[in-house]
Amino acid sequence: MRKLSAPGPAWGARLDGDAVRFQVWAPACEVAWLLPEDAPPVPMRSDGDGGFHVRHACAPGTRYRYRLGDRDVPDPASRWQPDGVDGPSAVLDPAGHVWRHDAWRGRPWNEVVLYELHVGSCGGYAGVQRQLPALAAMGITAIELMPVAQYPGARNWGYDGVLPYAPAAAYGHPDALKALVDAAHGLGLQVFLDVVYNHFGPHGNFLPAYAPAFFRADTDTPWGAAIDFERPQVQRFFIDNALMWLHEYRFDGLRLDAVHAISPPAFLGQLRDAVRASLPPDRHVHLVLENEHNTASWLGPSGFDAQWNDDFHNALHVLLTGEHEGYYAAFADRPEAHLARVLGEGFAYQGEPDPRGRVRGEPSAQVPPRHFVAFAQNHDQIGNRAFGDRLAASLPIPRLRAALALTALTPMVPLFFMGEPWAATAPFPFFADFPPPLDDAVREGRRREFAQFSAFADPDMRARIPDPNALATFESSRVDAADADTQAGAAHVAWFTALLALRRQLLVPRLSTLRAAGARVLGPGVVQATWADGEGRIELVLNLGGADIALPAADMPDGHYRSDCGLDGDRVPPDTCLLRWWAAT
Repeated sequence: MRKLSAPGPAWGARLDGDAVRFQVWAPACEVAWLLPEDAPPVPMRSDGDGGFHVRHACAPGTRYRYRLGDRDVPDPASRWQPDGVDGPSAVLDPAGHVWRHDAWRGRPWNEVVLYELHVGSCGGYAGVQRQLPALAAMGITAIELMPVAQYPGARNWGYDGVLPYAPAAAYGHPDALKALVDAAHGLGLQVFLDVVYNHFGPHGNFLPAYAPAFFRADTDTPWGAAIDFERPQVQRFFIDNALMWLHEYRFDGLRLDAVHAISPPAFLGQLRDAVRASLPPDRHVHLVLENEHNTASWLGPSGFDAQWNDDFHNALHVLLTGEHEGYYAAFADRPEAHLARVLGEGFAYQGEPDPRGRVRGEPSAQVPPRHFVAFAQNHDQIGNRAFGDRLAASLPIPRLRAALALTALTPMVPLFFMGEPWAATAPFPFFADFPPPLDDAVREGRRREFAQFSAFADPDMRARIPDPNALATFESSRVDAADADTQAGAAHVAWFTALLALRRQLLVPRLSTLRAAGARVLGPGVVQATWADGEGRIELVLNLGGADIALPAADMPDGHYRSDCGLDGDRVPPDTCLLRWWAAT
């Protein structure tokens, strides 16, 4: 595969013939040393622009640090951290895994059905690999890994990573991650990776000490000083990281976390262009954004493939549960109207102020629905709850199925969270493994975060919120596809598998051509939406109200499906999603 030539120094340890070339950017230092384990220090040469490099004879597996100023630190572009963020880096042979599926070129975006998972909660890289056949059999076409960049401690959601080039050692050797991707490709599954380019975690990041220019002194984020994306060395650091995942690990797509915290946003265009330029024309690689700003202009054929559509989830969640606090307040006034606008125009907020007066979004009606990722649940929407409880733990199965059917049968790209295909009830609470005193700060900070909610106004209730640092909190999150073998799980899997088969039949072949043809509120808790193209039209009616809904008069459909498997196509009972379709006349 073609490699990209980009300005600025490369980072990290790379095999170079019978030696290894080490390179680091430390503009605050006058000298730098390579510290190979069990060998004398080796002076590094300056390139005159803050970079240092040296070519040193050593073998893959050699452990090393850099001495930068008065600190001995791991390589900020370490490819392998066998002992975690506080241990030495290790030289990794990029050819250590022998690929079995070299002919794989990915799958088109229209075929994507995402299954988001946390690698640790699924048993590490090998544990995820064991689940792949079952997921493929259900109709999942792509798994999306929550971030795997090396984080502090033995467990973490992944958004506290500090060494973005090193796959987390707690999940297995880097070659085990490649084996997971390889096995997925053998089953026809794509593999996406969630990457965090907007901040570093609170423990184990030494860049501010020897490369303060990596950050902006004039701008802060919720996680500390903002990264300076105007600096070429910083741009190269993250662009090279994206290319590593896509070429060395052969991921099929990246989900870019919280890009609204990246400034200037022009870097996103640089990253996108660099990725596209590095790919052969026959390879499918997909780039997906998480963006609270709802910047619709980033989406489309010349932009990014899609954005996670939080508006879809937020409006749907209010209808399902009646919850109205926190960020749900922006959808609580008229959730049916918000959901109808999402189905008909993409985003609910397209430049209007929310109840807090925050203006959010751009007009999105011109963006085809395939450029939005729809979900009823994801890691954030479950884990940001005090106890990490899922919809399946509180909703009756018909109501849950109506939500999943809406997610699967819109012409958006659906995402399901791990365990959702069999209605898993295991929680997904926030968990971490920080050392003192950071562990206390995280624990108490999370409990203070929920003080604004009426259910947790009492300090005794807040004290019941699981301790993120407790091993038991992490253990409660474990999910395995074998859980689907229970009687209830198997019945739900059969229903879910049939649902995805219907999507493949009716939507996937037309995802590039279907356009919204109207959406409206039919009554309390009831929304109707229609999409059409030259082949005909499809209609969805979601009834989360308390009464049957008589359908408006329409031509006799060529077919219909109801999420409760009912056969009456003239009325929609509560807790049901109805799909009807018509061929063009």
